[in-house]
Amino acid sequence: MSIDIQEAIKRSIQTEKNAMNFYQLGAVKMNIPDARRTFELLAKEEREHAAQFYKIYMGTDIPSLDVFLDSPPDNESSWVSTIARLISSDFSEQKALELAMEREKNLEEVLLETAAKIDDPKVKAVYELNATETNHHYQLIESEYARLMGMVHETDIDTFVRE
Repeated sequence: MSIDIQEAIKRSIQTEKNAMNFYQLGAVKMNIPDARRTFELLAKEEREHAAQFYKIYMGTDIPSLDVFLDSPPDNESSWVSTIARLISSDFSEQKALELAMEREKNLEEVLLETAAKIDDPKVKAVYELNATETNHHYQLIESEYARLMGMVHETDIDTFVRE
């Protein structure tokens, strides 16, 4: 199956912007400093992901990445609309982190599926790198979630299980 590479890259830039906006909007509502810092870090990293895709984008309809990324959020995107619904209802850091884990897991799957359809090694590498970084986002959020919930995270198991 062939895909339009440049259209896929443009959609990926938009997705990274939507994810960045998701984390920016969520961070503003958070009262727990560590959770807020996690979302602020993730917003920054989503911006960096957009820049990785922008470097391989040949289109001319996004002349300035910074101007594009700093434009208002796309309220119709699933990333922005889900955080907006949470903010307008019963927002909590727990629910925001759960939603973020779900979004990151879904994005990782899409990135890997897209990478599998790409023949160009340079473009494929960008998608695979972003899938790996997205998995790291999931792990970071999961770790913060475990900390917030008072759970022992798998990365802390050795600390608690000693003979």
